Amino acid sequence: MKFYVIGITDHPQPWFPPDVEELIGRGHIFSGGRRHHDIMADRLPRDARWIDITVPLDAVFEQYRTHDEIIVFASGDPLFFGFAATLQRRLPEARLQVFPAPNSLQMLAHRCLIPYDDMHIVSLTGRPWHELDHALMEHTAKIGVLTDRQHTPTTIAQRLMNYGYTDYLVIVGEHLGNPAQQRIRRMTLVEASALTDFQQPNCLILWAKNALPPRRMGIPDAEFELLDGRERMITKMPIRLLSLQALELPRRTVFWDVGFCTGSVSIEAALQFPHLHIHSFEVREEGRRLMDVNSRRFGAVGIEVSIGDFLDKDLSALPRPDAVFIGGHGGRLKEMMAKISKVLTVGGCIVMNSVTEQSRLDFEAACDALRLSRCPSLHVALNDYNPIDILKAVKKQP
Repeated sequence: MKFYVIGITDHPQPWFPPDVEELIGRGHIFSGGRRHHDIMADRLPRDARWIDITVPLDAVFEQYRTHDEIIVFASGDPLFFGFAATLQRRLPEARLQVFPAPNSLQMLAHRCLIPYDDMHIVSLTGRPWHELDHALMEHTAKIGVLTDRQHTPTTIAQRLMNYGYTDYLVIVGEHLGNPAQQRIRRMTLVEASALTDFQQPNCLILWAKNALPPRRMGIPDAEFELLDGRERMITKMPIRLLSLQALELPRRTVFWDVGFCTGSVSIEAALQFPHLHIHSFEVREEGRRLMDVNSRRFGAVGIEVSIGDFLDKDLSALPRPDAVFIGGHGGRLKEMMAKISKVLTVGGCIVMNSVTEQSRLDFEAACDALRLSRCPSLHVALNDYNPIDILKAVKKQP
C-alpha cells in the first residue's frame, strides 16, 4: 500500500509542481477532509473516487485497506501535526511520499514578518489543553497555537486571563492562503476573549509584549489562601520542596496529590514541572474553592480536581500515576495505600510527611503488607514546628 500525501493551503486554486499535477491526473482513489474536497473537486479525474476523512477514523482506514494506492490531500505540511503522522502510526507498513505546502503558522509568521525559529509550537487540534498549559508555566515568550472548534482564539484568551498570563499579544490568522477570505488581526487578550467572529480554519501566535517574570523556586506560604486561615494546614515551603524532590518529578509523568487541602503541593509541582499531568484529591468541599483560588493566583494551569472520599472514588478512568503524595489520610492510611498501590505503575513511588510516630509506623506496616520497597526517611525540624519524617516507598516488579 502506498500513500501520496499532498499538502495544500486554503487557496481555492492551489498551484502544484508538474510532477504532482501528473500524479493527480493519473490517480483514481483520493482522500481528504471535506474542505479539501471542495478545493480539489474540479481538479480530479472524471472517474476519481473520494474517501472523506471524518472521525472516527477506524472506518476511514478500513476503506484505505481495500486499495493499493491512495492520494491524500492534507492541510499545510502533512508531517507538521498532520495526517501523514497519523498514517505512519496507523499503517506503519505502508509506504509514504509527502509533498508539503507551507503550514498555517509559517504563513502567519511570514505575513507578519515574525521570526519563528524561537517559537514554541502547540497543537490543540483534537487535543487537550496540556501542552499549552506547559508552555505558559514555562513562561515561553512566543507560542504558536493550532486551534479547533473547541480551542478557539476566544477560549484560549480566556484561559490565559483566568490564570494571570496577561502579558501576551494575540495575533490571529484566518483562512490563510485564501486571498478572498484571509484575515489577520492583532489584539489584546481582553479583545480576543470578547470576540466570537473568528472563522475556521484559524491559528494564532501568542507573543509576550514585555520580558516575562522569572520562574520562582518555591512559593512563600503566606501567599496562599489557607483553609479557615489555619497556618498549620499547609505543607511548609521547605518541606514541600523536599517532598517534591523525593517524588523525583522530573522523570515522572502522572502525579497524584491525595488530600491536597490548600493545593500547595499540586501547585508547586505544576509550576516546577509543567510536563506533569496532575490529579488532586480532597475530601472537603472547601478544597475546590481553595484550589481554584490558589491555582489562578499562581498561574498553575490544568490541575484536575476530585472532591470526596478518596476510598470511594472510581479510579479506572484516570491515567495510572507514577508518583503519589499523601497529604492527608483521615486515619485510614493503610486502606489508602492499598488502593494507591493497585494503580501505581511499577517503579512509581509514594511519599508522605509523617508528624507522629504512629503515622510513621502505619506507613511502614502498609509498605510491608503491600510489598512496597521502603526508602531511607528524611527527618526534618523546621523552626518551632514539630519535626517531620519524609517517608517514601517504591513499587517494585512483582
